Amino acid sequence: MLEVVDLTVAYGPMEAVRRVSFQVEEGTIVTLIGPNGAGKTTILNTISGVIPARSGKIILHGRDITRMSAHKRVSAGVIQVPEGRQVLAGMTVRENLELGGYRRPYREVLRDVTRMEERFPILGERRNLAAGSLSGGEQQMLAIARGLMARPKLLLLDEPSLGLAPKMVQTVFSIIRHVHDEGLTILLVEQNAHLALATSSYAYVIESGRIVLDGQAGKLRSDPTVISSYMGQTV
Repeated sequence: MLEVVDLTVAYGPMEAVRRVSFQVEEGTIVTLIGPNGAGKTTILNTISGVIPARSGKIILHGRDITRMSAHKRVSAGVIQVPEGRQVLAGMTVRENLELGGYRRPYREVLRDVTRMEERFPILGERRNLAAGSLSGGEQQMLAIARGLMARPKLLLLDEPSLGLAPKMVQTVFSIIRHVHDEGLTILLVEQNAHLALATSSYAYVIESGRIVLDGQAGKLRSDPTVISSYMGQTV
């Protein structure tokens, strides 16, 4: 589904990502793990079109989208759930959901809002509350539901467990597994390497803007280097 080829991304003179190449097969969960500042979020932001690539290619279903605008990538099915949830705090839960489908016919949006409220009952119960009044875990559910409102083909998830209590982390990852089981392709950035590798089928390890290791997630979970460097955080 997705092929990233020799991707380089820079902030001014500083290269944050250097000639990174990887693939995401349709119907899989692929994870990027690595230390803070390694370039993982930058890669997601470049795939979604939030920041431009300095060089390299991003190919979706055989189509080069490297220079495509962010809103056109949304229409093509690339949807990002950003780090820190980024819900619109002053708007209601329902309004946040509706905004997730803003590029689709309103009748379809209303039907999907109902579906999301059925899938996430807590959001239905809080539909008229300001999104900023929700707990961190509830906001993460809302952020994922808002992303699903766009009917993604490729869902980019950036640190979905960040700042959540262990019980809520398990709930959020249960949701991730469930939407994947329905056929959604997911590219996951997650600081909790143990949980990320347990959830994914394939993984890439990013350090200093480069891929230093990759393989089947199950094998990387038992790799001594990965264990010593990244498996200290567990849930």
